[in-house]
Amino acid sequence: MNISGLIIGLGNPGREYDRTRHNFGFMFIDALLEEAQRNLFARCEQLSGGKKKYDLWRCDIVEGQAPWLLAKPQTFMNLSGEAVLAIASFYRVKPAAMVVAHDELDLPLGRMRFKMGGGNAGHNGLKSITQCLGTPDFHRLCLGIGKPPAGGETTGWVLGRFSQSDTAMVDAVLEAAIQGIRTFATEGDVAATQYINAFRS
Repeated sequence: MNISGLIIGLGNPGREYDRTRHNFGFMFIDALLEEAQRNLFARCEQLSGGKKKYDLWRCDIVEGQAPWLLAKPQTFMNLSGEAVLAIASFYRVKPAAMVVAHDELDLPLGRMRFKMGGGNAGHNGLKSITQCLGTPDFHRLCLGIGKPPAGGETTGWVLGRFSQSDTAMVDAVLEAAIQGIRTFATEGDVAATQYINAFRS
């Protein structure tokens, strides 16, 4: 199968986790799929679901370019690497051709960061992927969620839902993140990093 790469959105499966901060990566994949449905050139095909460790689609991101694989692991966050490894092994995707979209405590809501490799910063999804792939050298699309208010507990914060007042900012981030990934697909790392890291909402 001719593909351009693999984009993974991190989150936890189940309706109880819908639109929680920790599911920002899932929300990004959903936004990509919705955007593709609005584009006449784009074709999307679901490749798996149900009993597999992941939901997977083959989708056109850029007109005239080979499609990308879009994935949402269904293994819960701390086992995300099992799903990513299964996809990478079956479709022969190298870590350097992967982008992992995830929530980021160290960035405020309305900010993003794009980078290659690096540490896990306590993120269990990234930790699992790094362990399963045997390398940290994959691209990361870090979607800021900010830190909990003073004295707040981190687990409760990341598993809490975005507030109604956050909606416009979340939507703006997702729209810009889509453009950032298209920039990566057409112009490469440097241009994508400049666009994504400069974004403010």
